[in-house]
Amino acid sequence: MRLTAFTDYGLRVLMRLADAPGVPSTTARIAEEVRIPYNHLTKVVQDLARGGFVTTQRGADGGVRLARPAEAITLGEVVRFLERRYALVECFRADGGACLLTPGCRLKSRLAAAREAFLAELDRTSVAECAHPRPGPARPSPRAA
Repeated sequence: MRLTAFTDYGLRVLMRLADAPGVPSTTARIAEEVRIPYNHLTKVVQDLARGGFVTTQRGADGGVRLARPAEAITLGEVVRFLERRYALVECFRADGGACLLTPGCRLKSRLAAAREAFLAELDRTSVAECAHPRPGPARPSPRAA
């Protein structure tokens, strides 16, 4: 299954925020750190906020934060939410699409099962497990302590 760039960007944002939960980051900073065009990222952040994955706040103490603990957000729920507008194939569209094979098609159920298996696998992983460290000074190794 191929994910849209929009979903890829959304996952990158969440993985970046998971590195420092509770610490706000600006959309501009995230765009620079994960190399996403700022204008695209603002749309992604707005959608993540609509989905309850992040909160946004303007002002001096503002920025983007995770709305829930990173351990409580699965990759599967994020992908389901961000990919909701995009049908895997024509016949998965809400209006049924225009596929001429639909009446006797034996592929749709197999594709649906494959999609669910893909998402079930993503449900087993939290955003916390995929946290992406922010650039900056090297952190001390746990062994060094």
